[in-house]
Parts: sequence; structure tokens; C-alpha cells
Amino acid sequence: MTRASGSLVIADVRLYGEGDPVDVVIADGEITDIGPGLADGVDEVIDGRGGVLLPGFVDLHTHLREPGREDTETIETGSAAAALGGYTAVFAMANTDPVADTAVLTDHVWRRGQAVGLVDVHPVGAVTVGLQGTQLAELGAMADGDARVKMFSDDGRCVHDPLLMRRALEYARGLGVLIAQHAEEPRLTVGAIAHEGPNAARLGLAGWPRSAEESIVARDAILARDAGGRVHICHASTAGTVELLRWAKAQGIAITAEVTPHHLLLDDSRLQTYDAVNKVNPPLREDSDCVALRAALAEGVIDCVATDHAPHAEQEKCCEFAAARPGMLGLQTALSVIAATMVVDGALDWRGVARVMSERPAEIVGLPDQGRPIAVGEPANLTVVDPDATWTVDASALASRSANTPFDSMTLPARVVATVLRGRVTAIDGEVRFR
Repeated sequence: MTRASGSLVIADVRLYGEGDPVDVVIADGEITDIGPGLADGVDEVIDGRGGVLLPGFVDLHTHLREPGREDTETIETGSAAAALGGYTAVFAMANTDPVADTAVLTDHVWRRGQAVGLVDVHPVGAVTVGLQGTQLAELGAMADGDARVKMFSDDGRCVHDPLLMRRALEYARGLGVLIAQHAEEPRLTVGAIAHEGPNAARLGLAGWPRSAEESIVARDAILARDAGGRVHICHASTAGTVELLRWAKAQGIAITAEVTPHHLLLDDSRLQTYDAVNKVNPPLREDSDCVALRAALAEGVIDCVATDHAPHAEQEKCCEFAAARPGMLGLQTALSVIAATMVVDGALDWRGVARVMSERPAEIVGLPDQGRPIAVGEPANLTVVDPDATWTVDASALASRSANTPFDSMTLPARVVATVLRGRVTAIDGEVRFR
């Protein structure tokens, strides 16, 4: 066949980790051919080395800190981390400075992401003005702006007023957008810094009850039912939340949920060192919660994985535990943590990984060109994974401007070999390729 100018072949890969290795031909941003022996006469070949080819990952929950905290992360550095982690689209949360609560701000984030060009950066608009929880932000203007905002969240804070939350869901229904809730009843978490349980009591850390999350999940499921809107639960962290999601879905309520890699792997026993790198919101829970979350992800009760990538400056973490900012890096380690928690023991196969890291998140927010099947004629947003690799995380070597990862010095399975965005290689063998 005649190759188009600028054609690329991803050679010797198994689609979704299944079947015999094939070559995948890409031209003009699309997959044009799949089969053996297609690597001749192209401009560039990526050697997949018998690895796994997956749709590019989609992260519904990323903090890129720009504008306002470029000392901790920028859209450029965060996009680099995302590309190296296998992501082709990320959703940047609104708790920037200033808050992304107008079309001016969300359009700015969109344009910066497009200028960097490593991943599609979709801004998340704030639900309320200034994240203050008292007045709805301009949801319609943001949805109609250049960024075409698809998701709104006050993440970092809960929309705790039930009347305001119901109104947000009603507006969102009319706009065809999604409300993502940081489920935390603030009156139950005053002064709380660690999961309420034996470890917090022994360490003298103020406890954060599961009910703070679960009460909001239950309330918002009912509000979504009555308003006819869709609600998405950010960073589910408890076994009780799993059961509430199961109940709500059984009633036909339009509710979805994400879980972070760190809530699947880590539990509150890590707090014994008082190292604030383990401080996160919601907090690391007990091992029984991790087990329930992993089972719920495999079953589909929890829909997808989202990183909640949250960079912080060194002084915001290297301090007294109570004073430290909550949050962890996650973009470059997500695939490996999912492999460690879900693939190694057979809870998910690689097609299941594609479902929870690419297909479902793209479906939830309505991205037509992401999470697509690997087939001729489909957009070439792809990730090559070496399933047999192991690597040791080095916080100082990550692309993020910050280094607050709890996985530092941890050896993890599987690694992203290459990422392709609309037919263009954005990361390969640990190196980022800017345009």
C-alpha cells in the first residue's frame, strides 16, 4: 500500500495484550492498517517489543496549578508527566489562583494546553464562584466558550449546600455537562487530618470519619435522581461508598465514580512515620477499604481510575503533618500502580485496564476521539506498555515540577514505552517530544 506522508508504524504489539503481535500503521492522525509485516516504507517505527497496545489514557482529575502556583506545576510540566504516563487527555481542576470560574479562565487553560500540545488539557470549571459554595458560577458561559467545558467541580471543597447542589445538577442537565463532587461533609472533618481509626488514635492524629464522604455520596445520589442530572463522585475512598454506589446504580440513578491509584494500593498504616507525603484528601483508609475499592473497580461499581495528581512545593510537605498540604503526584505512576493492584493478581486483564483508564472516563465526559477501539479508521490516540518491565520510582527524576510522591523508591511493574496523540509521538522511552 502507499504510505501517507508523515506515516508512523507501531510495530510488534499485541492489541489489548491479546493475540499475536501485529504492526499498526498511522497516518494523518488515524489508524490506517493493522496486520503483520507493515513496517516497511514509513517515516518512523516505534518498536513495541511484543508489548501491549492500549487506547491513550484519560484522567478525569488532575491538578496542573496554572495559573497561580507555577512554582509547583505548570501546564507544560504536568502535560509532560501525563504524556510519560500514557495519557492523551487530562481534566485540569478549577482550584487554581484565580479560580477557573469564568470562561476567560477556562479558555486560557484550554489554549495553554493546546499550545503545549502533549496532551489534550480540558479545563474543569468551578461549580461555585471562587469555590465558596454560595453562588453558582457561569456554567453556561464556560460550556459555550472555546474550551467547551464538559465537567464542573469545586474539588478540594464540597458543594455542601444541598439546594445549591440540586440547582447545579439541574443546570448541568440542561447543558449536557457533568457535576463532579468532592464528597466531604465539612462539619464532620473540622481539624481532621487522618482516617478515623486505630492508627489515627494511636498516633494522636485527629480522625476523619468515613461518614463524611458517605453522607454526601448518599445525598447527591438522591439529588441527582430528583434533578434528573448526572453526578460523578471524585476519589471514592471507603467500602461504604462502594455500597452506596451499588445501591444508587441499581435504582437507575445517573451516578459514576472514580478511584485513585493511591487509594487502591496504600492504607493508613503508612502514617506511622508521620511523613506528610502520605497526607491526602480524602485520607488513606484501612486495608479493608482498599480491598473493597479494588473489587468495585473490577466489577464496574466504580467506573474508572483518576490520578488526583496534586503537586506541592517541598516546604508544603516537609513540615508538621497537621500543617502539610494534602495531595500526591500520580500521572507517571498510575499505570504501574494499577498493574500492581489489579493486573498482577488477575482482577483486571489489559482490556480491563483500557476500560477503567481510557474508555469509561472518555464516555463519562463525552470525549468522542478518546478511549476509542483500536481499529482502522479510529483516532490514533494510543499507549504502548511493556507489561514485563519493572522500574524503581525516583521522585527527583519525574517530569513534574514537584516531587511529592509516596511511591518514591518503590519498585513497580509495567511501564509506558510510548504515547501517541493523534498520530504524533509525545513520549517515547522516557523522553518527552514537544512539537
